[in-house]
Amino acid sequence: MKLTKLDKASIIAIRDCMGTQPNESVLIVTDEFKKKIGYSLFQNAKRLGHESLFIEMKSKEMHGQEPMHQVAELMKMFDVVLCPTAKSLTHTNARRNASALGARIATFPGITEEIMIRGLNADYHRIAALTIKLQEILNDVNIVRVTSPIGTDITMNITGRKALPSKGLFHKKGESGNLPTGEAYIAPLEGKSNGVFFVDGSMASLGVVKGKPIRIEVKDGFAVNISGGSQAKKLDATLNKFGNLSRNIAEFGIGTNHKAKLSGVLLEDEKVMGTIHIALGDNKSMGGNVDIPIHLDGVVKKPTVFFDDKMIMKNGKLLV
Repeated sequence: MKLTKLDKASIIAIRDCMGTQPNESVLIVTDEFKKKIGYSLFQNAKRLGHESLFIEMKSKEMHGQEPMHQVAELMKMFDVVLCPTAKSLTHTNARRNASALGARIATFPGITEEIMIRGLNADYHRIAALTIKLQEILNDVNIVRVTSPIGTDITMNITGRKALPSKGLFHKKGESGNLPTGEAYIAPLEGKSNGVFFVDGSMASLGVVKGKPIRIEVKDGFAVNISGGSQAKKLDATLNKFGNLSRNIAEFGIGTNHKAKLSGVLLEDEKVMGTIHIALGDNKSMGGNVDIPIHLDGVVKKPTVFFDDKMIMKNGKLLV
């Protein structure tokens, strides 16, 4: 039987990115929107000789909402768990608890066939090397400052926090991240970010930013004012449903995937080389203290980034 491009991408995910060993079990958790990709992963896990299980659940309404209890329990029972879903399971207790027990987990929130095929044909050894390099640099930084040509100027205090590499190679017990991937990210200290940032790339749950950029004013760690066009109003309304903690400055990340393109799907957009992203809401998964069922990333194009006083990116071009 001739393998399709989707089959080949699924095999790369299972065999190369997850490093799945012959005796390891594989669980696929999907939903009604992403079941074609889920079923491809399932069929190819079996093709590679793994004991595998495929489950389809009802899609969640928001990124970071918990799956049903039975799904969370199943995730603890497998060596490798792959989650192609419309809404992200990355920042959930279900994922965290399964990781803590040693499962290696890849989440594919909002994945499309095009992104799966494009993103998984990248050079993950190159992505991993750059991601780990940025992670190591970030670990010694106190203040991150981001500016951009359209008015972004925000500082985030990351003193003492540890950066995480979503490097695309999840071979050790308990490792997890997105696929496709490529980002180094960190949780800024709660209550310590100040300034303004303009989301002009894309925004989680809203897609590519069209028309006016989303202007987010930040005071003492919270997004206190959101303005712009209709997308800004939608973002503000969504955050209002989840209370004040949803406005927490949760994450600063840098994209490291040379194949990723701005597509409107945050899974890919936040990985684009030459962009940074800042997230609102939950940061528990990355060592923070805010545990809330919402995590929304906004992508900033052509940023200039300073680690303490050293410029490491100029107008979207990495200098390291």
